[in-house]
Amino acid sequence: MHRIRGFQPEDLPRLRELTIQCFDGVSIDQNIERELGTIAGIGWQERKAAHIEEDCRVNPAGVFVVEVQGDVVGYISTRLNPSTRIGWIPNLAVDPRFRRHGLARALFAHAFAYLRASGMLAVRIETLEQNAVGRAFYPQLGFRETARQIHYVKPLTEEP
Repeated sequence: MHRIRGFQPEDLPRLRELTIQCFDGVSIDQNIERELGTIAGIGWQERKAAHIEEDCRVNPAGVFVVEVQGDVVGYISTRLNPSTRIGWIPNLAVDPRFRRHGLARALFAHAFAYLRASGMLAVRIETLEQNAVGRAFYPQLGFRETARQIHYVKPLTEEP
């Protein structure tokens, strides 16, 4: 049995841990590090974990955690844009030991309800092409592909 609740500041270390664990192999920051190496002495894990910290700072009311037997095993974060009324789900993570148990679906349902109650009319999410799970899962939830984006990186120590 699981329980979804709102984020509490004491959850942040666990959310950072889940982020690093779950985004291994599907992080732009990791791709940059593969291409250029560690930048400024900060590894991809720290840069990616900073994303969930920012989510919790910008919209703590829109970050939800899922617990199993009192342990946080996943989360979803949301952002609101009241002017466009399009919400955003920047981050989702579920501990690999608890995947395929419906927890991500439950987190999405909770996030969708929050976004609707906040006046959003649509929600967007993005994933990397290399994230086969996300590319298969998001359409099952009703998301439609609307665009593809290519990310480039260039070290500024090189001349153009």
